[in-house]
Amino acid sequence: MSNGSGSSNATLILVLGILGIVLCAPLGIVAWIMGNNALRELDQGFGDPSTRGMVVAGRILGIIATVLFAIGCVGAIVWFILVVALAGASAGMQ
Repeated sequence: MSNGSGSSNATLILVLGILGIVLCAPLGIVAWIMGNNALRELDQGFGDPSTRGMVVAGRILGIIATVLFAIGCVGAIVWFILVVALAGASAGMQ
């Protein structure tokens, strides 16, 4: 059986998931995608099954980082709209 990238990237996926939450949310997207690919390879019998836990953990952290990133983007858009609306309302009062 060949050693697939699923097991060789398990540590990288976990690190990217952690960094996605702590430092840079877009890294969570990378962890999520790489985790999906690694799990698919592990399910097909490639790689070391003992790395599955790290892959799953990194993937879940990637999902959480991506969701938090999306919430942050939506929050920033709402904040911007409110600032523009308030600026327009105060300019209309003068």
